[in-house]
This record gives sequence, C-alpha cells and structure tokens, in this order.
Amino acid sequence: MLGSVASRITGFLRSAMVVAALGTGLAGDAFSVANTLPNIVFMLLIGGALNSVFVPELVRASQQPDGGAMFTDRLITACLVLLLAISAVTMAAAPWLVGLYAPSFTGDQLEVTVALARYCLPQIFFYGVFAVLGQVLNARERFGAMMWAPAANNLVAIGVFGLYLILVGGEGQMSPGQVVLLGVGSTVGIVVQALVLLPSLSRSGYRWRPRFDWRGADLARPLRAAGWALLLIAVTQAAFWAITVLCTGVSRRAAAEGVAVGVGLTAYNNAYQLWIVPQGILVVSLVTAALPALTRAAQTGDHAELTGGLVRTVRTSTGVVIIATLMFLLLGEQVTGLVYGYGTVTSGDVRVLGQILAAFALGLPALCVQYTLTRGFYALDDPRTPVLLALLTSGTNAALSAIAVHTLPVRWATVGMAMAHTLACLTGAATTAIMLHRRIRRAEALKDRQPQRTGSTSALNSLGQLGIHLRVALACLPGATATILIATWTRNQLGTGTAGSLAAVTAGGMFLVLSLLLVARPLRITEATAPLHLILNRLPALRARACADRPLPSRRRGEPTPPTVMTTRSSSARTDVP
Repeated sequence: MLGSVASRITGFLRSAMVVAALGTGLAGDAFSVANTLPNIVFMLLIGGALNSVFVPELVRASQQPDGGAMFTDRLITACLVLLLAISAVTMAAAPWLVGLYAPSFTGDQLEVTVALARYCLPQIFFYGVFAVLGQVLNARERFGAMMWAPAANNLVAIGVFGLYLILVGGEGQMSPGQVVLLGVGSTVGIVVQALVLLPSLSRSGYRWRPRFDWRGADLARPLRAAGWALLLIAVTQAAFWAITVLCTGVSRRAAAEGVAVGVGLTAYNNAYQLWIVPQGILVVSLVTAALPALTRAAQTGDHAELTGGLVRTVRTSTGVVIIATLMFLLLGEQVTGLVYGYGTVTSGDVRVLGQILAAFALGLPALCVQYTLTRGFYALDDPRTPVLLALLTSGTNAALSAIAVHTLPVRWATVGMAMAHTLACLTGAATTAIMLHRRIRRAEALKDRQPQRTGSTSALNSLGQLGIHLRVALACLPGATATILIATWTRNQLGTGTAGSLAAVTAGGMFLVLSLLLVARPLRITEATAPLHLILNRLPALRARACADRPLPSRRRGEPTPPTVMTTRSSSARTDVP
C-alpha cells in the first residue's frame, strides 16, 4: 500500500517538475510526444498481452514437475528478444512515429521531438523487462517491489528535470546537450524501475536462464488468449492517437495566433493526470478487492450476489468521487496551481489548466461507474462486450473532440476537448449499465429463472446507482456553497498564489467532507461515507468520535460483504480503458 502511495506522490512531483522546466507550450508538447511514444508502442504491440495473460499462464505452468521454471525461462527469453527487435525498429522509425502523432510539428520543434524520441524509444525494452519480471513476481504472490518501482523512476526523473531547471533556468529552444540530458535521463529512470525488481525476484527463488528451445513449447497460447485484450488496447490507443494529433494541432495554432498560454497536449495531459487520481487510488482498489468474489458469484450462477457486489462497490466509492468532482469543478484553478504552478508556468497557464480540469470533472463519476460495471462482464467471462463499449466511448470522445477543435477559438479548444471526454464518459457509463443489466437478465433466463422486466432507467438506477449519486451531490450542496465563498475570499485576500490556493483547497475540502458526513444519515447514503470514516478512524485525535458516529448500514440477505478499501498501483500509461 505504501509503495502505491509513494509512487503516486512522487509521480505528482515528477509532473510538476516537468511542467516547471518545460512549461505547457511547444517545448512541453515536444517532450510529451517523445516520452509517450515508447509506452504507446509497448502497450500496443506486446504490453496488453503481458498484462492480461502472463500470470494465468505462469500459474498454470507452476503445476509442472519443475514448477514451471523451463516454461518461464522460455517465455521471458522470447519476450526479451521480441522487445529488443521492436525497440531497434522503432528507433529507426522515430521520424515516422513523431509525424504520425504530431503531424503539425515542423522545423525546430519537429527536429527536437525526433531527437528526444530516439533517446526515449529504448524505454520499450525496459518497460517490457519491468512488465515481464513484475508478472513473474505477481504469479509468486510478491507484490511490494512492483508497487515501489515507479517511485524510483519518478525520483530519477525529478533529479533530471531539477538539474535541467538549474542549468537552463526556463522554457526555450533545447540545445543538443539538453536533448541528451532529458532523453537519456528519462530512459535511465525506466531502467532503474526495472532493476528495482531484481532483488525481490532473487528472494522469490527464481533464477532466469536464457532458453531458445521454443519449438513445441506452446508459447503461442498466451498470445491467442490475449486476443480481446490486444483489441481493447488497440481501440484505446487509436483514440489516444486522435487526441494527441488534435492537441498538438491546437498547440501549433496557438503559437501561430500569438496565444501566450499553453493550451495543447501538455496542458490536456497534466489536467487529466489530476482528474484520474480518485479512480486510480480508490475505485481501482475497491474493484480489485471485490473482483474475486464477483467472479465466484458469476461462476456459481448467483447473479443476485454478483449484482449486489457491483452495486455495493459503486455505492462505497460515491462519496469520495463526488467530493473530488466538486473540488475539481469549483477549485480547478487552485488545485492545478498547487500542483503545477511553479517554474516557467504562468498564472495564465494555471488558469487554463484549471478550466480543463473543471471540464473533465463531471465525467469522473461516470468513469468510475463504467470501470466498476465493466468488471461484471469479465466476471461473466465476456471479454467481447468491453471492447464494443470501448469503441463507443473512444469513438464518441474522438468525434466530439474533433468538433470542439474545429469550432471553438483556439484558447478554448482544449477545454472543449475535455468536455467532449466528459460527454463520452457519460455515454459509456449509461450504455454499460444498460448492457450489463440485459446480460444478467439473459443469464438468468438460461437458468430457467423469470427475469424481472425492467427498462433502461431501472438499469441506470440499479447498477449505475444514479439515485445515490444525486443524493450525495445534494448532501454536498451546503459544503459546495461554502467552498465557492471561501474561494472568492481567499482570492481577494490572499491572491492566486500558493498561499491562497492552499487555503481554498484545504477549507473547501473540509467543508465538503463535513457537509456530506452531517447529511448522510438523513438521506440514507451512509455507505457512501465508508471510506471517509475509515480515514477518520486512522486519525488518533478523532478515533473515538469517528467510532461513535460510524454508520452501520443494513445489508440485504444474499449481498456480499463490502470490499475492503486498499491502495493499489496505478498505471503510468494514460489510457481510457474502462
């Protein structure tokens, strides 16, 4: 748990340092494209397969007389050879890849981006090493090192960009030496991330030995099993390509029109990284804890327990998710100022980042609902439907984003793209609830049960828990009003700097939490406050009062026990996979 928290915190520090050093304009976009390409290529060509099927295959191989050592050796060797070949080819194809994701880049910016990409693309190999070794550790039920490893990468990146900031002092055209520093330094961070796993792998008792006797070793089975996972990754990466092309085009238009604030890819990505935090920390943890019970319920045909588990997971996360949504919506500028408002970042850049974050905000509850309900399809052994849902969500996002870019002034184009993402999330969540509801009804019919005839509105309320979301928002209304007032007061009295932003975010968060806790019981939404009470119970000064006020929601017969709140590692790749 601590490793995940450390990785998340150092990740924010890393993002803040990158923005402080390069800004949110053309230089920042050049680095964003170059440093994102390795992750895109890795996930598209091999990462999805590794993350989806490696653990089941290794667990299955562990039943062999040698404990699966030979199979593991062959699989790792084959993956490393493939990764090495992919890395070499992509380094040679760097100009084409940059042109694919940033077709609007020209002149010096194009040359700098291609040069950075050539230094960053070897990361593909080390991303693969990290994924392969990490999955071996997961199969042996050793999870700690993989949670801590991203923190090591983040610390290296913080050092590299801190040195760049000291030597260069601000945004500007990069010299060849500066390109080497940033490109090589970023790749060294991924190398360190992979090497951190070696001590834990050694303690697990596994020793890798290269084996090239692949014929007849059944190594093709993992790739065949990963077919739907690879298709899902391809869909989301295609959407990411479209968003990247649109954002980089906005950057070039802004520079040509003399717009001084950063409104392109860097601003979009950094606002997104803040927006995804509640889902990455809380919702992923809840779903991870609940998934084994959901799978068992689906396998035994207990669809009431499956539905109850999904509903309870959604309800448990709702309080924190709605509070985060209101924080981003009402205090977007203050939140982004606290995280990114340093170095070359101007007050105008912070204002744009805050507006993008606010535009993302209303899509957060929908994203969390869709992420949770999608696991219902996997529990029912249906990997096909999530791909179709990803097509709908990603296609809607790309289409609406293109409309925003071509109809809005360049200053508001990226904000419009964030709003397009919100609309896509809402569409995806509603469709997911309806399709899962119908899928469960069909499964009940196959068991000769009479399914209840309900419409789409009932599906949204029963699985998507639309009612509890609205009641939680209503409970937070007094706190939201106080947050608006305190934000206005701090801006007038303390300004828009760090002091004013910190005061507004701290006071606003306290008002929202207090408002929800006070009104939760009358509105019968005590399940939504469970994570908040868990946090209060961990504060020694408030332990006695929190225990006295802790709600004990009634549980209907047949419903599973609420999942335990825990923290898991969040992916470093930006993706909209539900």
